[in-house]
Amino acid sequence: MRQPARIATWAAAGGIVLLALIWYAAFHVGVSEHADGAVFRAFTDLRRPRVDHVAAFLVGLCNPKPYVCLCAVVLLLALARRRVSVAVAIAAILLAANVTTQLLKVLLSQPRYSLVAGGVASSPAGSWPSGHSTAAMSLALCSVLAAPSILRPLVAPIGGGFAVAVGYSLLTLGAHFPSDVLAGFLVAATWTMLAIAALSVLGTRRSRREDPRTVGRVSVRAALAPGAAALLAALLLALVAVVARPHDVVAYAGREALVVGAAAIATIGVAVATGVMLALRR
Repeated sequence: MRQPARIATWAAAGGIVLLALIWYAAFHVGVSEHADGAVFRAFTDLRRPRVDHVAAFLVGLCNPKPYVCLCAVVLLLALARRRVSVAVAIAAILLAANVTTQLLKVLLSQPRYSLVAGGVASSPAGSWPSGHSTAAMSLALCSVLAAPSILRPLVAPIGGGFAVAVGYSLLTLGAHFPSDVLAGFLVAATWTMLAIAALSVLGTRRSRREDPRTVGRVSVRAALAPGAAALLAALLLALVAVVARPHDVVAYAGREALVVGAAAIATIGVAVATGVMLALRR
């Protein structure tokens, strides 16, 4: 087995292990259950008419009809680049990841609740993993697969940011716990890594139109630059917010559960997209 395929296979195995650990922690470890509920409650406290409108729009993009259209665009992009094998892999990822999530929902269905300060946080039984989070991350990772090598460093943070935004929206609307969202990300990442391993073994990732001497030669620095720039921009915006409305920022920063939960979801979401992009460098 080629080294890239071996690395991708181990990454997929790691995704399965993390998925099992998140499930066990979310359902069988009291401290984790409490933290899960605390972050859930902190996000739902953000609900406002305008916030709900934006959140509902983002979540709605992963409903069946618009989602099929978005997936078709990604598939057509791969086909337009004469990457038939990649298009097949993308279709397999989109189908397998979303079917896996629905099966896990049925197999592991049980009521979700957690005692938190001020009440009980709850979501419907059969909410783990989140289907919308799986769909969003699957679409994001498949977009990275379909994109030309030179554009992947830009597509990865945008796609990861989209998946994270959908995850935040689900939490704000009270539809899912944080562990549901993280599990959805991992299901999508696991299937994507398995697809990358298969493509690497078959040697079908390189397009016949591209020069073999330059395909996948994007340096790590160039690959990470757009994500780093996005992070810097986010920090600058946060600084502007602190200067403009210091009291509001301090009030939100005081919600430790919100800050920690949001940071964890953003870190994992962007890390997954970046990891897939780096796995495709060779």
